[in-house]
Amino acid sequence: MIVFDPITGRSPDARWHPSPHFDARPDGFSPELLVVHSISLPPDEFGGPYIDDLFAGTLDISAHESFQSLRGYRVSAHLLIRRDGELVQYVSCHDRAWHAGASTFQGRENCNDFSVGVELEGSDRIPYRAIQYRRLADVYAGLADIYPMLALNPVVGHADIAPSRKTDPGPQFDWPGFRAMLPVLLADNKP
Repeated sequence: MIVFDPITGRSPDARWHPSPHFDARPDGFSPELLVVHSISLPPDEFGGPYIDDLFAGTLDISAHESFQSLRGYRVSAHLLIRRDGELVQYVSCHDRAWHAGASTFQGRENCNDFSVGVELEGSDRIPYRAIQYRRLADVYAGLADIYPMLALNPVVGHADIAPSRKTDPGPQFDWPGFRAMLPVLLADNKP
């Protein structure tokens, strides 16, 4: 299980790379939903500093032609799971990261208000790695430990909450395999 500090909303298991692109959750809101995203910068290329730079607001858009469309973007996620399993945290889970955009879950709009966004370094076209699934399951267990309401909702993809705009984490994401890991992890973490 990945540990999250209930006071700070941060994980000591993650490399901290703070983003300025966040704000406070509205009064009375806390994490109730885990949203899985995918990201690769440039598209279908992995490693390098570009994801960190995007979320920090320091992306040099001249570094790659595909970055031109990202000019002026102010986005963030709470967490990133890199291809090698490294966990990076950009925003405290207590705060609202700007990851979901226009979104709806079970009739509730503005999913950023009540969700935690986790990016997987990947794309719709390339299979994810086993270490990423395990790390994501461990993140979920750690979050459910400090946000019990999160365990009452399914884990969803960005495509599930913004289907007209997004496709991630895409058809390469093994939902049945990932979901099969969750009950075991949650049972293992009960006192």
